[in-house]
Amino acid sequence: MEAEAAEVTLREFTEADAEALFAWASDPRVVRFQHRDAYSHVDEARRYIVDKVLPHPWYRAICVAGADRPVGSISVKPADDLPLPEPDESGTGDDLRSRCCRASVGYRVAHAHWGRGVATRAVRAAADAVLAEWPWLERLEAVADVENPASQRVLEKAGFAREGVLRRYVVLKGRPRDMVMFSRVRADLEEMSAQAHGPSDGV
Repeated sequence: MEAEAAEVTLREFTEADAEALFAWASDPRVVRFQHRDAYSHVDEARRYIVDKVLPHPWYRAICVAGADRPVGSISVKPADDLPLPEPDESGTGDDLRSRCCRASVGYRVAHAHWGRGVATRAVRAAADAVLAEWPWLERLEAVADVENPASQRVLEKAGFAREGVLRRYVVLKGRPRDMVMFSRVRADLEEMSAQAHGPSDGV
């Protein structure tokens, strides 16, 4: 049974977070389903923050219980094969919603915080944030390894819909892997908002 989760907050990374990132990036259990191997030195984490995290379009540190030290990270990246939409000539951005675009989310949490709902709350918060910040975004997707049921549960609890298994979708550490695709689309958010406000009273 999942323990009650502490409040989760997301913030931007700084170089000072290198040791915290190293703490989970050096854990084979955490990086098992990631492309990179476990780090062996904190300088690897520092270079990763400088070279990859800081220039990233949306990469956040996951913090809990009011503490500022990250216990994980979450990122959202626009699809490489889809150009970011430009505002219309009026400058109002009214045409952005007419151009369907997608992005992918990835996350990792320190082993000590597994099973506490931290990842679920972080994914939900990140999804809400990017859908609000990026008006052109229509689809947010995530994949979880077929042998990683915990990550699949995280996505389902965060409001993502399971779409199916993509066979031999990625190569992780030299092995082709089957992945389960999940998605959350803008229409889901709008439907949830409408349900939360209830039917109009006609006033």
